[in-house]
This record gives sequence, C-alpha cells and structure tokens, in this order.
Amino acid sequence: MKIAVLGTGEVGRRLASRFVQVGHAVVLGSRTADNAEAVAWAAANAAANGTFADAAAFGEVVVNATGGLVTLDVLRAAGAANLDGKVLIDVSNALDFSRGFPPKVATFDGRGVAEEIQREFPGARVVKTLNTMNNKVMVAPELVPGDHTVFLSGDDAEAKAVTAGLLGDFGWRDEQILDLGGLETARATEQFVVLWIHVGGAVGDVPFNIAVHRGTPEG
Repeated sequence: MKIAVLGTGEVGRRLASRFVQVGHAVVLGSRTADNAEAVAWAAANAAANGTFADAAAFGEVVVNATGGLVTLDVLRAAGAANLDGKVLIDVSNALDFSRGFPPKVATFDGRGVAEEIQREFPGARVVKTLNTMNNKVMVAPELVPGDHTVFLSGDDAEAKAVTAGLLGDFGWRDEQILDLGGLETARATEQFVVLWIHVGGAVGDVPFNIAVHRGTPEG
C-alpha cells in the first residue's frame, strides 16, 4: 500500500521504517520538505519525504504520528481534501507537560484526540490504535513474550479491518487485536497513557505491554 506517515519524531520514523521493511511504499511528512530528520530517514530507507500535504496526497492510508497537542494543526496543513475518504490511523496522545511530570492528558471539551480529528475531518475514516505502548513494541510485538494486547477504536468497520491488516504486517496476531468499538472508546486508551508512564517507571527500561486475558463465564 501507499502509506503517509505524518511526523518525523522517533515514533513516526520507526513506524515509517517498519512499513518500508514489510513492503509498503512510504512518504514521511513534515512541515517543510527539507526537514533534516525526514531527509536523513528517506536516504537511509530508500524512501521519500515531503511536506504534510505531499505525504497525505500520496498515501492511501495516512498515519498520524505527531503529538496530540499539535495534531489538528498538522492535519490542517495536510489538507482535508488529501484526507477525504482515506483510512487515518491515529497513534497520538495529547500529553501536556506544562505542569511538570507526570503529564496531564489533554482533552477537547471532553473528547479525545481521535474524536476531535473525526469531528474536524468528517471525510476521514479515523482509527485509533498503538497509543498504549512504546514505539519499539508497536512495530515488534515479539519483544514482549506472551499474548499481550493492542486496541482498536473506530466507527468504520472497513477502516478497522485495513488497520488490523497493517498491524498483522508488524507481527500482531489476530488474537492480540482487541476491537473496543466506536471511536469514543479511544478516550479510555488515551487516558491510559498516564498509567503506562508509571508502569514504565516501576519495571524499568524493558519492553512491556498490557495484556487482556479472558476467563470463562461464571455459571
């Protein structure tokens, strides 16, 4: 597939590199076409970079890997016409460090980032996923042993199926992908990130993830 990855930070570059590794065509988008990190990434991966608008126009699927507090500005720069009708995978969290650590998770009149994206860009087919783990685990779930979980939230069943397929390309097995339901459920996964930060502090510098284990119904 043709995939646009918006954001040149560690998350964006890691996702873009993995998409290239598994055979997708990728354009890494940034505010300017001469962004040093994007240019270096493209050269190292025999891929392409461009502006947010360039990338979004190219992609059949658009991945938002920017910080949640700037996401709407980024998508406005990408252009609503370039997002219309496309699967838009949002992996962001809106972390506000203005009062120090731990951060507060910002909301938009009670809505999460993914909901606000859908509200402002109704033509996009927004799916929330991968925002509850370290970016290394996002693209290599085998770093954590056992059956741990990646969540999906979205209102478009076909868009979620496309997203699940891309997760499968990363190595996520079907039984590890848990569909939470509509996009409003992404509010919960976005709020989870504060707990994730504290768990990371407790377990140290090792890959980890949350796991949902199903029992049997009580009779």
